[in-house]
Amino acid sequence: MTTSASTARSAPLLLESPSGRFLAELLQSHPHLVCAAAEQQLETLSEARDAADTQEQPSSTGTEMVLYKRIAELKAQERDKSLEDIMYALIAQKFSESGIAFVPQISGTAKNERVDRWPPQEEELESIHSDSALELIQEHLGLVLGGRGNAGNEDDDSTAQISKLRMGRAYAASAVYGYFIRRVDKRFQLEKTVSNSRAQLIELERACKQGGSSAVNDHVVSESGQGVTAMVLRRPTTDVEGPKRVKQKVVPSGRLRTYVMSFDQRTLQRYANLRSKESASVIERHTEALFGKPELKSTPEGGVTIAKDELITLSFSGLRRLVLEAVAFGSFLWDVEAHVDTHYNFVVR
Repeated sequence: MTTSASTARSAPLLLESPSGRFLAELLQSHPHLVCAAAEQQLETLSEARDAADTQEQPSSTGTEMVLYKRIAELKAQERDKSLEDIMYALIAQKFSESGIAFVPQISGTAKNERVDRWPPQEEELESIHSDSALELIQEHLGLVLGGRGNAGNEDDDSTAQISKLRMGRAYAASAVYGYFIRRVDKRFQLEKTVSNSRAQLIELERACKQGGSSAVNDHVVSESGQGVTAMVLRRPTTDVEGPKRVKQKVVPSGRLRTYVMSFDQRTLQRYANLRSKESASVIERHTEALFGKPELKSTPEGGVTIAKDELITLSFSGLRRLVLEAVAFGSFLWDVEAHVDTHYNFVVR
């Protein structure tokens, strides 16, 4: 079995829709074809949705109308489930391409027996992030693990008991955090690129005014083509040398943390939210597949509470592995959501 097939098989969530089962089989046999196959599945879903939107409703009322609406709801739910399964399969493929195996489903063990017998893979899990994003991820690890975020600590092999419910919540929250980090990091890198390109354009204009066309030609050659990129950007409408020059927005050049701290509360809240209910469902389903679905029971007051919460024993290195995987899952979810939305528009703007 290839590494890709082994990685795909280790995904804890079993996909049940026809699209999901097809892609799951493809992940094991021909993982390099998954992306193209997923796009074909998305085209089929899009055609089905368009057909449903244009279908005329029956003119009658009463039972026939109720039945029509119910059938339409069931078909919409099937499309949503297929969409989620396609997204999950693409996330599994990204794990596979990065050489990362999912943590297998966590089940109960004998008392005080560790459940984390999986390989750490911290290097692979960290390699998918930029250096600026890793700084924030390390801070998140420190918060979740109580200051034990760095690998190589003396107490890496020491163990702690934690409820599966609590660990599942921490895993899901870390996945959302990974989604947020990838989202703001993409914007951060884009704004840095635009800011640098505008700065190059201003330098070109300044060189043109000070040294004439020959100076500009020398400057463009020395930039090895970078000036070409700058020239396609919109030129400022004001004189860059004059007293009425518009101040250019300065993007932090080094730290993503500084950039995030510059957000106002409204912007921060917007970027911290998942953009689609499908992404929220993918995180929930994956977390439940990994840790199990909580057993609920009704209370005498008419509420709902947890009927049973199992304790598991984990080392701190195992806890760090789980959190890093969750962050990676959320980061890949952002990438997949953006890609899928170009083929099957579903993200709320």
